[in-house]
Amino acid sequence: MSEDFRKNLLQLMTETFEKPMGIYLDPDTALFQTLDTVSAAEASIPVGNKCASLAAQVAHTTFFIESFERFALQGDNSPRDWGEIWRTVEKVTPEEWETYKTKLRDAYNRMINLFTNNPAWNEDTIGGALSIVVHSAYHLGEIRQALCTLKK
Repeated sequence: MSEDFRKNLLQLMTETFEKPMGIYLDPDTALFQTLDTVSAAEASIPVGNKCASLAAQVAHTTFFIESFERFALQGDNSPRDWGEIWRTVEKVTPEEWETYKTKLRDAYNRMINLFTNNPAWNEDTIGGALSIVVHSAYHLGEIRQALCTLKK
């Protein structure tokens, strides 16, 4: 049963981050594909008075993945300042934007490795793994909707 879970989890991760396979995304709409179309200037624009920039969305998604990684690998469930990124990340230079995207890709690759090599799934790791997919897909939707406004 854990092999079935792992196979499906990895397919959902690929669908969300790398390349849609027709599970729930349209072609060319995965997170990395989407981010490749976004300039640093576009990533720096808040989408409304109380909305975050796309750079903040990406930084937050990375932070979420890294928080689960610390929990899964080190048992670290210390409190996190979930609001810091929303308060501090807005405008980015082209170099900073590339760094944010690279950090997200690196975090994603570490999760793929963790999920591929996890010898035993339990309630915490299954829940955490599913939260990575769901949370990242949610932010992909936020980013894609924001692009409707930003790329008029």
